[in-house]
Amino acid sequence: MSRSITGFRKLAALAAVSALGLGLAACGGDPTEGEAAASDTIVIGSGDFPEAEIIGQIYAQALEAGGVKVETKLATGPRETYVKALQNGELDLIPEYSGNLLTYFDPEATATSPEDVVAALRDAVPDGYEVLEPAPAEDKDSLNVTSEFAAANGLVTIADLAKVPGFSLGANPEFAERSYGIPGLESVYGITGVEFIPIADGGGPKTLKSLLDGDVDVADIYSTTPSIPENDLVTLEDPKNLIAAQNIIPLINSEKLTDEVTEILNGISAQLTTQDLLDLNTENQGPDKTSPKELAKKWLTEKGLI
Repeated sequence: MSRSITGFRKLAALAAVSALGLGLAACGGDPTEGEAAASDTIVIGSGDFPEAEIIGQIYAQALEAGGVKVETKLATGPRETYVKALQNGELDLIPEYSGNLLTYFDPEATATSPEDVVAALRDAVPDGYEVLEPAPAEDKDSLNVTSEFAAANGLVTIADLAKVPGFSLGANPEFAERSYGIPGLESVYGITGVEFIPIADGGGPKTLKSLLDGDVDVADIYSTTPSIPENDLVTLEDPKNLIAAQNIIPLINSEKLTDEVTEILNGISAQLTTQDLLDLNTENQGPDKTSPKELAKKWLTEKGLI
């Protein structure tokens, strides 16, 4: 259920990727055909989903408040598109997810813990680019149960599922074969006999309904999805790091990296938590539909960063 984790081993291989037909949201063209950013300006892109836009706005507004010239081209597209734009000099800074970015640059990577993923990522990032300090905040696959099911079966961690023989699990179809899916439950936690029920909506409304209706006992839902707190779901802890860490981490063009930029971005990472992402996503997707720009300003102000 990961977001665009399929990638290439070397950044240079991106030159072979054909035009994806996905333009930069803010400039309306193929991101490989525009002009490079001005040398004194940091151009910030992001993945094409609200959470990434919110983080991109946080980066932009904090840097601007620190006197750094910035330009935003958010909702750039999938990873294949925005990393190509970064390579071509149209983008300078991207909010990224540590585990997925590692797999993109090194498909054979096996690191899963937060520390090991970041260490491997620093080695995997091509010359000319850097990742800074990761945030505690993560958005990744997570296994969830209802509070009633957790209480009835004494569930706190994924390992506790071994006490529930033949439980059913709903997730995207690929979960049946992914290393963090059914095979990983067996190899990492020794859990067998799972009744797998494929639900192809990325942990969305169908998956949630199946869980709440009791059609499945366990559901794979992204960890910062508002439906988790809204329905008092219990996210099972993963002490053995079955699911690779996905900490928010800045990916930046080395030529645009100064001590001031480093301090500002690392300051953001130090304060950004998974609960923050949940709260921000809830406000963005709730009835008020608060915009990423407004949410970023509110968060930075509350944290004392602007």
